[in-house]
Amino acid sequence: MRSTRCGRLRPDGGESAMNAAGERTDGFDSSGGRARTPGAAGALARPSRPGPVSAAAPAGRASRAGEVHARSEEAAMTTAEERTDGLERAFGPLDDPANPFGTEALLAADAAGEVLSEAEQVLDRAQFNAEFVPADVGGRLERMDELGRVLRPVFRRDASLGFGYGLNCFFATTPVWTAGDAVQRKHAARLLLGGQRVAVARHEVAHGNDFVRDEFTARTVPGGLVVDGSKSAIANASRATGLVLFARMRDATRGRSHSVLFLDREDLPADRVEDLGRRATTGMRSAEFGGLRITDCTVPLSTVLGEVGDGYELSLRSSLLIRGLIPSIVLAGAETALRTVARFAHRTRADGRSSLDVQHVRDVLTGSFLDLLLIDCLALVATRALHLLPRQMSAYAAAAAYLAPKLVAESMDEMATVLGEETFTQDGAYGMFQKQRRDLPVTSLGHAGSAGRQVSILPQLPYFARHSWFTEAEPPPGLFRPHEPLPPLDLLRPALLGDGDPLAATLVACTGLLQAADGPGAQEPGGPALRHLARALTGELADLKKSFEQVRPGDRDALSSPRSFGLADRYTLVLAGAAALGVWREQRHAPEDHADPFLAAPAWATAVLYRLVRRLGLPLPDRPAVCERLALDEALARLHHRRGYDLYRSPLA
Repeated sequence: MRSTRCGRLRPDGGESAMNAAGERTDGFDSSGGRARTPGAAGALARPSRPGPVSAAAPAGRASRAGEVHARSEEAAMTTAEERTDGLERAFGPLDDPANPFGTEALLAADAAGEVLSEAEQVLDRAQFNAEFVPADVGGRLERMDELGRVLRPVFRRDASLGFGYGLNCFFATTPVWTAGDAVQRKHAARLLLGGQRVAVARHEVAHGNDFVRDEFTARTVPGGLVVDGSKSAIANASRATGLVLFARMRDATRGRSHSVLFLDREDLPADRVEDLGRRATTGMRSAEFGGLRITDCTVPLSTVLGEVGDGYELSLRSSLLIRGLIPSIVLAGAETALRTVARFAHRTRADGRSSLDVQHVRDVLTGSFLDLLLIDCLALVATRALHLLPRQMSAYAAAAAYLAPKLVAESMDEMATVLGEETFTQDGAYGMFQKQRRDLPVTSLGHAGSAGRQVSILPQLPYFARHSWFTEAEPPPGLFRPHEPLPPLDLLRPALLGDGDPLAATLVACTGLLQAADGPGAQEPGGPALRHLARALTGELADLKKSFEQVRPGDRDALSSPRSFGLADRYTLVLAGAAALGVWREQRHAPEDHADPFLAAPAWATAVLYRLVRRLGLPLPDRPAVCERLALDEALARLHHRRGYDLYRSPLA
């Protein structure tokens, strides 16, 4: 039964609000108020989470949901690596003209502003949305590093498909997984596992783009909230059944100005909700970004995630999960761009020569490959830290999400010089480069996202300078070992502000290790230079420590100065170097079935750190030409053997 007003009378989809014991199961206490965990502290308190569920779907969706659950249980028996490789095979080779999911088909769909329906069917069959649903409510999400990897086969081909089909649903439901009660979490799981979509309308921010401009408002009335307002650009606005709205509370107290609501559009009166039409975008042209208006719509308090006024905290907590995935999705697109350019450079001209005979071309391909390896080091650390270092991971997620798109954008500019006039090709063999270049600013959320990530990092640096750098112990080695298991993902544990920086300790420890005459890699190509480069980064960390020790606690003017933002940028480069050194060191100790001789040798790490130290403007050793040649040889070998430009040498179709 539907309410005559906006919202559900019973948030469980209309089924009985009592279980067999006569206890309420609809998130309300006996007085009709929202049920909360007794004695729970903080705004995000909620009832204890249930184990895996197989809740009945709402009427009209039971048959499809039952089929979905059956297929999901079968798919859950596979590993994330098997699912990743399965998606890659299902989509087939990008460079095959006969492939219905190849370059020609994707570019044609992009030009038409449409997602390939056949490609969505591939994701349907793979139950792709289950990747975004926590395991305790019937999905597959158990490890964030595995989620980052399973996204890559989709984003290698089309960011519109990856974002519009599934990743945007994860962005939208993250507040539900983080702060929702049992009923809300089950309902979100039912939607996604049943093949539905969930969209998110975020709050307005200063100097934002269309995705964060204008907003919804809400005011409290007896028994609920009245929602009003509009957003001009919401991904999947008209396709989504679930809606997560960040609404500004009228007359709210400072710091409690926004609330987050989880609505089901099927329960909203049609005369109160209006689609405002699709917005054209320069990037991700196949994805649907549309406007939505809600007019004076009353919803019950049971639609609130967490508590009224929790909006900003939920936004920040959600970002802790989302940011760690940014490196994986920008890396996937950049992989395709680099492969396109490498194939162009490798072709033999009529005179028997190729672009690879030009030093600049070799430098660009080498540098782009090295940047992708560095980005994957950041992706690995940021996602695994959610499990291993939940109280310290905030800065790592922000740094990874800040630096990865920046490196890729600069790399794309360099690769464009190799393609020359082919850079502007809209179709054909090289049109995919232009598409990936257009999509990048949308997938990384552009300037507003970049500035927000720096703002997240800056308040933590004075604390690190006083209490962590050069004194804290290293993180567990498992942070750099993708083959090792992880503790269960607990979304309540990550802290908004870190209480330490153990990753910086890895830089210090590796620097000390390399100073020994018989240190790792000392007799291998790049070994001596790596010692110098690690020492340079450690010296930069010491300079950062001195600078941030001078910032008085709570001095917002100092932290918001252009100088501090510049120092935060330098910190992200130091952190990236620490991540690369950690990955290299642990590869040298990896078991045989997980060892990669290329990653275990110091050449790639030396070449990566050389680029970082050069960006920082620090004194450099002689250019590691041998290391760069070895990196280029690896990049070309991966091109010929159809392997990815990541830490895993992922097999490609």
